[in-house]
Amino acid sequence: MRGRGYRQMEQSGPRAWTLALMKTFYIETFGCQMNAHDSEKVVGTLLREGYAQVPDEADAGLILYNTCSIRDKAEQKVFHRLNEYKRMQGEGKKFAVIGCVAQQEGTRIFERAPYVSLVAGSASYRNLPSMLARLEAGETRITGLDDRQTDETFDTEFTSRTNPHRAYITIIEGCDKFCSYCVVPYTRGKERSRTSASVLAEAQRIAQSGFTEIQLLGQNVNSYRDPSGKRTFAELLAAVGEINGIKRVRFTTSHPRDFTKDIVDAIDAVPTLCDHVHLPVQSGSTAVLKAMQREYTRDWYLERIAWTKAAKRDISLTSDIIVGFPGETDADFEQTITLLELVNYDAIFGFKYSPRPNTPAIHMHDSIPEEVKVQRLAILNQRQRELQREHYARHLDQSMEVMVEHATPNSRGQLTGRSSQNKTVNFVLKGMGFSPSDNSHESNGALAPEGDMPTVGSYIDVRITQVFPSSLLGEAISQPTAPSPAAVAQAALDSRFPNAQRSNP
Repeated sequence: MRGRGYRQMEQSGPRAWTLALMKTFYIETFGCQMNAHDSEKVVGTLLREGYAQVPDEADAGLILYNTCSIRDKAEQKVFHRLNEYKRMQGEGKKFAVIGCVAQQEGTRIFERAPYVSLVAGSASYRNLPSMLARLEAGETRITGLDDRQTDETFDTEFTSRTNPHRAYITIIEGCDKFCSYCVVPYTRGKERSRTSASVLAEAQRIAQSGFTEIQLLGQNVNSYRDPSGKRTFAELLAAVGEINGIKRVRFTTSHPRDFTKDIVDAIDAVPTLCDHVHLPVQSGSTAVLKAMQREYTRDWYLERIAWTKAAKRDISLTSDIIVGFPGETDADFEQTITLLELVNYDAIFGFKYSPRPNTPAIHMHDSIPEEVKVQRLAILNQRQRELQREHYARHLDQSMEVMVEHATPNSRGQLTGRSSQNKTVNFVLKGMGFSPSDNSHESNGALAPEGDMPTVGSYIDVRITQVFPSSLLGEAISQPTAPSPAAVAQAALDSRFPNAQRSNP
């Protein structure tokens, strides 16, 4: 797909092409949801500065690569991708590396990829307009790497939201926890929170734009401390949930050290707060938790789980777990397995330990052979699948409200949505108010409604008829509500630009 810059080249010659390229950009994003939302704000800033986003890197004057350093060999993947960009350096393009690997590798990026002109960590994004001005003035070695001790956050009204029904708000940036295996404090800087007033003002704008779901973000979202002293994290959650037009409020990721009972109480009291908590434990062994510098014990963590299970609502629990951390014994690993059985998580994200640059754990003797790490991860995932299948059985014959995420039926005639507990729900249009249609995949039992088909961003009630280890299957039992105006607008944009760039996991 040819973008604006390419068309101007054809119409006005090489000089006009060069000028047009300078004000067009392409961004590629890797990593967590924080990174994806950072890119939304970066895009909004670029648009505000007069740049036009194009869906093809070939049409862009500025190519940005928003990087993640959490996974093993992340920096190698970045340099491999930059090497692929190298072929375009003779076309007058500018290249920027931003995000966690940019902060981690710093000016070494210039040495290994001399065609890169801008390297900036996430703590410096608020200075992006001035860095862009320097880039446009012809500077070729621009850095934003010295802001990790700042107290300022990247607040901007100019956010280009890519999700048509869920809007993200970063309420806290950085991390002060310094877990021994984690690179985040070294790449994203110290913890710094926005005022509750600024968060609520953004949430109000989001609701007025027609979004129905908000997700609050932070490396440790529940470590939020209101600089104005007006609201605790739980009080902020409740206040966002009470905004008119908002049907769902999520938050991620929580740290057990800052998980307080008033968070559970807020979820119980405010129906719009989703009944789901992601609470990474990392290990079921107190000895391993100490080596990880998590600063809590197995029993301390289980006390927080007990609060959650005692709630009036059925609050879904999910977690992150690392296996093969230096010094983890068979007995330590067995304690992780027994923790799974005690908690009954609805899902876990399991990882093999891998050393990350600049972290204390990199100096520990990594005594666990790779084959043992692989085996432990396989055992962990298999046991979780067994437990998950059993635990999901509680949903059989339940009715739940589902937000539609994929409105085109798959080969089985099923649409896909998400429950308030963040579970994937596949469903067929069978039941109250629905009748067969020519394109309804009748052989699979799927039916189309007499009225409008469900669209992305609409809500529909589904009765669960079958459970699987990581998803639910059901039948629609209500007419869908109208999708949000934001979803309608996004659908119109997607029809005009079907190849628009999306973030990469």
